[in-house]
Amino acid sequence: MARPSFFGLLLIAPAWAMIGGLFLYPLGFSLIAAFTEPGGGLSLMHFQKAYELYSTDILFTIFIVIVSTLLTGLFAIVIAGILTLSETPWLVTALRNLYRWPLFIPFIVAAQCMRTFLAKNGLMNNSFVALGLMEPLQTTSLLDWRGIIITFVWKQVPFVTLMLAGAMASVDRATIEAGRNLGASRLRVLIELVLPQVAQTLLVGLVLSFVTMLSVLSVPMMVAGSQPTMLTVDMAFRINSYGDYATANALGVISYVIAGTVAWIYLRHNIKREVQA
Repeated sequence: MARPSFFGLLLIAPAWAMIGGLFLYPLGFSLIAAFTEPGGGLSLMHFQKAYELYSTDILFTIFIVIVSTLLTGLFAIVIAGILTLSETPWLVTALRNLYRWPLFIPFIVAAQCMRTFLAKNGLMNNSFVALGLMEPLQTTSLLDWRGIIITFVWKQVPFVTLMLAGAMASVDRATIEAGRNLGASRLRVLIELVLPQVAQTLLVGLVLSFVTMLSVLSVPMMVAGSQPTMLTVDMAFRINSYGDYATANALGVISYVIAGTVAWIYLRHNIKREVQA
């Protein structure tokens, strides 16, 4: 019995080594460095410095990610609902062919696209001027917090929609048809019949999107280069400009706490749901 066990461990050893070297070791080093003062003792001085310098950016990061997550969920529900319940074939076909495109675009490419699309003289404003919807002097740049949210939502909606549309497709059509036969509108069927059955899938997609957006560096750095900014930019700045790994690690721990809080809420919701079931 020991022989198969040995070969099994041998097979998974490369995966364990990669996880340990690329995730567990950096995580442990980050945690230790964040709580260690220059003399070697335990201290919260790095967190105090991070709070004094970047408290506004912490709140800004939470605001950006929460708003982006909520808008992502809203648009994903609308698109998935149309794909599942719409009786207009051309609309369903057009959405099915279009909504997946941003899924395969890296964040850095999405950020560069938005820089040329949302700028004062970008594609969006030039198109509005060409159509006569506004005058050239009325154009404004959206390369600020609004641009970050637009980029995040545009990038994450296909991911959540793909999960949600798949879950909605597995819902018993008899339930939907029964609601329609009783006179319920498609919107009411979506909200009261379909969404409760796919809420778990939606929650998973939103949690994954929240964590993903929290960790992105390229979008806040490229789309909005002004203050306030997100924690990922602050961490890069502390390291590249000052070599201040301790404060950067403290900001990283704060990011862990934010992500961990969302994960805790999700797990608590899951446990409560299983207990009620």
